[in-house]
Amino acid sequence: MASASGYFIEDLEVGQQESFAKTVTDADITLYAGVSGDTNPVHLSDEYASNTIFKSRIAHGMLTASFISAVLGARMPGPGAIYLSQNLRFKAPVKPGDTVTAVCEVKSIDLEKRRVTLSTQCLVKGKIVVDGEAIVMPPSRS
Repeated sequence: MASASGYFIEDLEVGQQESFAKTVTDADITLYAGVSGDTNPVHLSDEYASNTIFKSRIAHGMLTASFISAVLGARMPGPGAIYLSQNLRFKAPVKPGDTVTAVCEVKSIDLEKRRVTLSTQCLVKGKIVVDGEAIVMPPSRS
């Protein structure tokens, strides 16, 4: 059962999914570079990026992966959830203008330890660009 504050661990079920979509803009990439300190020119310079295997600028992989956090912290489980771990595999580039959809699915629930394991993916036009798994500690009714 969802509430304005998200889900309690007792309300989650294996197979349950939630998503978040965002179109990556030039401003997002520039702001992420400023916040993170990652000023790799493959993200910021059209001239530099045109000479790479990508042929144009790409978004930071961790910017793309951060949309997973939007699902876990704001939607499912949502507010009060503690993000404990995440593994990631970057499978394809994201370019300015791409719409990224982060999808998280409950894989297992450990009520005793208050841990939920979720598969985490980011997709662009149905293609997986980031694949991984997260462990979170959702709030509990008790």
